[in-house]
Amino acid sequence: MNKPIIALDFSSKQQVEEFLSRFNEPLFVKVGMELFYQEGPDLVRTIKAMGHDIFLDLKLHDIPNTVESAMRGLAKLGVDLTNVHAAGGVEMMEAAKRGLSGSETKLIAVTQLTSTSEEQMHSDQLIAASLHDSVLHYAKKAKQAGLDGVVCSVLEAAAISEACGESFMRVTPGIRPADAAADDQKRIATPQEARLKGSTHIVVGRAITKSENPAASYGQIKNEWSGLL
Repeated sequence: MNKPIIALDFSSKQQVEEFLSRFNEPLFVKVGMELFYQEGPDLVRTIKAMGHDIFLDLKLHDIPNTVESAMRGLAKLGVDLTNVHAAGGVEMMEAAKRGLSGSETKLIAVTQLTSTSEEQMHSDQLIAASLHDSVLHYAKKAKQAGLDGVVCSVLEAAAISEACGESFMRVTPGIRPADAAADDQKRIATPQEARLKGSTHIVVGRAITKSENPAASYGQIKNEWSGLL
């Protein structure tokens, strides 16, 4: 079972280092836009030097040539996982994959954000399909483009596995214990639900980063995700 991915919901390198110092094991962490745009590539190198795996969550979405060039730069950082928006299309996703050529970085595509409801998708994106069908369509396009998987909610994980294969990654954000607040997420699940419904990786943020004892909270979530609880 893959380790839970901890979303580093911080705004500075100092906060990140203080948080990571509370753990005595290698972690899989997510560096998002807020953190990367303030601290830059040096933070990624620092975290890698500490022995942790990194999901660099920048959600690139631009013309194919620009995305390919950007990915060529990100490949030099040695991150383990990064992503694009599937809405950029097959050509853009293929270009992103080319940009990572020669590196071991895996590439996944964001389908629909877990903060997006079906009503919002219809009104804001003018997509007439159901949210489930939209996510599945984007997953199939990512598979066609040669990507390693997608970001989706737990609700679509099983269908994506069936359509794209068991080895196709289903990275699911919005994961938190049953007694935790939903915050700004709409399509959420517990670690146990994610395991039972076909996620290959889970992303957990505030349930760990805002905990009084992050290491203990991480351990509980990891055990639930692994089926030990």
